[in-house]
Amino acid sequence: MAVRSTAAPPTPWSRSLAEPQIHESSFVHSFSNIIGDVRIGANVIVAPGTSIRADEGTPFYIGENTNIQDGVVIHGLEQGRVVGDDQNKYSVWVGKNASLTHMALIHGPAYVGDDSFIGFRSTVFNARVGAGCIVMMHALIQDVEIPPGKYVPSGAIITTQQQADRLPDVQDQDEEFAHHVVGINQALRAGYRCAADSKCIAPIRDENAKSYTSSNGITVLELERSSEVASNSLGAQTIEQVRYLLEQGYKIGTEHVDQRRFRTGCWTSCQPIEPRSIGEAIAALETCLRDHSGEYVRLFGIDKGRRRVLETIIQRPDGAVGAPATFRAPATQSHSSYNGNGNGNSNGHSSGRISGETVEQVRQLLAGGYKIGTEHVDERRFRTGSWQSCEPINSSSANDVIAALEDCINNHQGEYVRLIGIDSKAKRRVLESIIQRPNGQPSPSGSQKSFTASTSATATATATSNRLSTEVVDQLRQLLAGGYKISVEHVDQRRFRTGSWTSAGPIQATSDREAIAALEANLAEFPGEYVRLIGIDPKAKRRVLEAIIQRP
Repeated sequence: MAVRSTAAPPTPWSRSLAEPQIHESSFVHSFSNIIGDVRIGANVIVAPGTSIRADEGTPFYIGENTNIQDGVVIHGLEQGRVVGDDQNKYSVWVGKNASLTHMALIHGPAYVGDDSFIGFRSTVFNARVGAGCIVMMHALIQDVEIPPGKYVPSGAIITTQQQADRLPDVQDQDEEFAHHVVGINQALRAGYRCAADSKCIAPIRDENAKSYTSSNGITVLELERSSEVASNSLGAQTIEQVRYLLEQGYKIGTEHVDQRRFRTGCWTSCQPIEPRSIGEAIAALETCLRDHSGEYVRLFGIDKGRRRVLETIIQRPDGAVGAPATFRAPATQSHSSYNGNGNGNSNGHSSGRISGETVEQVRQLLAGGYKIGTEHVDERRFRTGSWQSCEPINSSSANDVIAALEDCINNHQGEYVRLIGIDSKAKRRVLESIIQRPNGQPSPSGSQKSFTASTSATATATATSNRLSTEVVDQLRQLLAGGYKISVEHVDQRRFRTGSWTSAGPIQATSDREAIAALEANLAEFPGEYVRLIGIDPKAKRRVLEAIIQRP
């Protein structure tokens, strides 16, 4: 394997001509550059287009099992050092099992702890990111220390320690996503090394050469593979999910629930599955489906820490079988610990009563340093806007806030309940979102947020729209009246799970009608995708509103 690595050039501050030290088990793509005193541990993958230059700030350390993806830049200033986990000084320290994803910039002095995830195009400069942190896309981390286990949302700018200390905790689905990325890149590392080794790749090529295509376009090997685990009631993708779970060493569990209890999340376990082969696992799944026809049935994996991974509904009351496009559980599902009898214990960050969008709203508010409150009102007083407060929420933990929201909902069944975001410094509300209605259902979409400090519920929009709800129109009016800028973002269903939104550009509007026309044009341009409305405070350079206004 040819690796483009060179010694550091002689400079006034360094004449040691130090060279990279790369563990033999790691894979470094030939289209990457590694210069100077860079110490790369075992099982690391360095993807094409990366630049790791220890020619000014030096040395760099990259821990085992870390993946450095396409376009990542790692550099450091001459001045400034961080203390690594070995108590030595480094310009850049990246721990083990970390993910530096596409186009990320790590500029020393910088420390990235074990099991951390740095999202696309995010920047870490003169900062420490603690172990187990999740930094999402297009974020800036500068001049601060992020405590371990914190979540930094996409687009966040964290430049004061107060902002860093207020960040919400990482949730289970975030950890699962980060571990999934590490696992994928370990498979890629092994694959790239195999491709460069004739002894490894030759048998695979021979096996592929032996397969031939039948008249219907399916190869013999594919027929053998599918016939091994044929199923009349399970889709091919569910079978592949089972195969994946078994290959990764997970145990498999199944649960069922009828339509009435589905709303409360009261799932009951099927018989334990202890298969010796994938065929036995499929047979056990089919038995559970037969025994509980007319009910929901879901499949999940259980890791060594007795935590659930990859929950997927594989049967619905109408008999339809789920066909997941990927093996990662949707972000709105609950990932709970397994208590041995098949029933999950909710970890507090998601429930049958709190939607995934509400959870994300809570996290965004906490990340922005806002306080959170709740209010309720019955149907009669709803028309006059006579809302009453629930118990105050004095916590910056997402789990505590979600628990408080659930308490308010439980205590006020048959009423409206709404979530409030409060800017304590300006003493004004930045968000009002109805999360329960009198029929017990939450707001049908995240677009139903009233962005106003007024408690009047009788305001009506002066402009109308065939595609936008009156609440979205009212949001636009409030944003324009408050002097905020407006923009739109969109994302397809696959990227929605990772939060990889794409900007559709700002909306330049001087009236309600112009803004509505621009929004409708965006909805028409991105059919079949999620579209969300963004409100931006131009003075503070931060977002004050994110509201989904279209779903696939």
